[in-house]
Amino acid sequence: MKRNRNLIILCVGLLAGLIAPLATGASDPGFYIEVLLGGLMAGVLYSLVALGFVLIFKASGVFNFAQGAMVLFAALSVARMAEVMPLWLATLLAVGIMVVFAFIVERLVLRPLVNQDPVVLLMATLGVTYFLNGFGQTVWGSDIYEINLGIAKEPVMILQSVFQGGILINKDDVAAAIAAVVLVALLALFFQKTKTGRALRAVADDHLAAQSIGIPLNRIWVIVWSVAGVVALVAGVIWGAKLGVQFSVSQVALKALPVVILGGFTSIPGAILGGLIIGVGEKMAEVFLAPIAVKAFDLAGGGIENWFAYVLALLFLLVLPEGLFGEKHIDRV
Repeated sequence: MKRNRNLIILCVGLLAGLIAPLATGASDPGFYIEVLLGGLMAGVLYSLVALGFVLIFKASGVFNFAQGAMVLFAALSVARMAEVMPLWLATLLAVGIMVVFAFIVERLVLRPLVNQDPVVLLMATLGVTYFLNGFGQTVWGSDIYEINLGIAKEPVMILQSVFQGGILINKDDVAAAIAAVVLVALLALFFQKTKTGRALRAVADDHLAAQSIGIPLNRIWVIVWSVAGVVALVAGVIWGAKLGVQFSVSQVALKALPVVILGGFTSIPGAILGGLIIGVGEKMAEVFLAPIAVKAFDLAGGGIENWFAYVLALLFLLVLPEGLFGEKHIDRV
C-alpha cells in the first residue's frame, strides 16, 4: 500500500509539472507541445542506452559501465566503414563486430570473474570502458565523423491550422522514435516467444536454478552482451546522425543512469518510461523553470538540463529506491 501511495504521489507530481505551464499561461499550447515532443524524442534516445544496462544486469547481475563506450565504438565502426561501403553493409559488419566483442568480454572478463563480488565486476566493466574508448579511437580515429541516414535535417511544420505558428518537428527525431519502438517490440518478442529469450528470463530470475536445469550461463552471457551491443549500435547510429560521432557520445551513458534508477535496474518497460520521464522533465525544466529561477534568485540562467535528471533520480532513491518497476529487495535475517 505504501509503495502504491508513493507511486501515485510521484505520478501526480510529474503530471502537475507537465500541465503547470499551460495552467499558468506561461506559453502558448503550440510551443508547449513542441517542447514536450522534443523531450519525448530525447527520452527515447536515453531509453535506448538504458536498455543496454538493463539487459546485461538482468542476465548476469553485472552493472555494465561500458555501455556508453559500446555506443561510441559501434557508432565509430559504422561511421568509418560507411566511408568505403554502403551504410547497410557497414551496419551489418558493425553488428558482427559487437558480437565478437561480446565473445571476448565473456571469455576474458566475465568467465574468470564468475561468482566474484559485484564491485569486482563493476570495476572490470570500468576497465573495459577505458580500453574500448582508447582502442576505438586508435583504430577508427578521434575526429568528428558523420553518419548520413538519408533523412533531411530541416525541421517540418505541422498542425499549422490547429496551433498558431504550427509545431516544428525534426524528421530524424521521428525516425529515431520509430526505430526505438521497433527495437523494443522485437526485444519483447524475443524475450517472450523464443526459447533463448525464455532462457534469458530464467537466468535473470535465478542463476543457480537456471544452471541446474542445464542452461549454460556462458552462452547466455554472450547472447545478452551481443543484444546489448546491437542496442548500443542503434543508439550510436541515431546519436551520431544527430550530433556527429564524437567522444561526447560515450557520455550519454551518464544520462542513462538516472533513467535506470527511475525505471528499475531489471525492468525493460521501466527503462522506456524512465527515459521518457527524464527527457520530458529536463526539457520542461530548462524551458519553463529556468526563467523563473533566473528572476527569483538573480541567477545567470541555463544549465538546469544538465543536472535535473540526477536530482530527480535522487528523489526517487529517497522514495522508491527500487524504481518504478524494479524488484523489491528484502533481506531476511
